[in-house]
Order: sequence, then C-alpha cells, then structure tokens
Amino acid sequence: MVTAIVFVKADVARIHEVAETIAALDGVSEVYSVTGEHDLMAMVRVRRHDELNDVIPGRVNKVPGVLGTETHIAFRTYSKHDLDAAFALGLPDAD
Repeated sequence: MVTAIVFVKADVARIHEVAETIAALDGVSEVYSVTGEHDLMAMVRVRRHDELNDVIPGRVNKVPGVLGTETHIAFRTYSKHDLDAAFALGLPDAD
C-alpha cells in the first residue's frame, strides 16, 4: 500500500465543496480541513506507486476550486499502537 499526504490550497469560498468532492474520489480515504498555509489535507492510499498519478494530478488537481497541491509520500506508517510501544518504558500501567 502506498500512502500520500496531499496538502490542498482551495478557493476560500469553495473549501467545503472541494473537500467533499475530493473525499468522494477513489483512492482518497480522508480529507481534513487544516490550519496553516494549506486549506485541506487529503490522505491518498493506493496499491501501486503509479496509481498516484491517476488520483492526484488526474483527479484531485482537476476538482473545481483546487488552486494547487503539495504531495508528500509516506515511507512508513506508525499507528498509535506502534508509537505507544516505541515510547513505553517497560513500567506497569498505573491504573
């Protein structure tokens, strides 16, 4: 599985519509509204690296109201469970 984090700049008047349209695209698992330089963050998950081309420039960038994107490819996924284990000190839980 290949995961890409896509930051999206959108037309301010259309952020909600853009987010819903992107969230409905095949290959997009979630869309978040975010603070900072970008308006939205989309999580794209596909089976093969070459499928990113179909999803991001092929569909996400063509959504009306998308002004630009910045894509980051994830190398490894760390779940909350993995992070808890990585930072555990071996001490018993204090219930």
